[in-house]
Amino acid sequence: MQQKWEHKYIVFFDGECGVCNFWVQWILERDQKDRFMFASLQSGFGQNFLSERGLETQQFNTLYLWKPGRYYLEKSRAILKIADILGGIYKALSLLGKLMSPIVSDRVYDLVSRNRMKLSNQKCFLPDQHQKKKFIEV
Repeated sequence: MQQKWEHKYIVFFDGECGVCNFWVQWILERDQKDRFMFASLQSGFGQNFLSERGLETQQFNTLYLWKPGRYYLEKSRAILKIADILGGIYKALSLLGKLMSPIVSDRVYDLVSRNRMKLSNQKCFLPDQHQKKKFIEV
């Protein structure tokens, strides 16, 4: 049986991080073609994704973008791919971002990630009814 997420891009994020929740909302508002679904890294689905790939299951400081059956990306590469998928001006920005070395862009990502809890209050994001459909294990 086919899952509702198998043909989507899955964004895995830290469900307890205000900065991460801000970016999930940002993507939701711009996902006009309904290409993305979301799962927190702390969820059972997120934990399965991490353990099946031998990734860290207790530290949630990395964003992942997964295209089931094809690939997964992490950190700055995931962000650039999300921008590319959203299209328009975001696609142009992703092309500029790809000119930067992944080593440099991941260092910037890591710097923000280390300080993310200081950058945002930790308020919960409450999706509306339409948005709830885009979350796995809400």
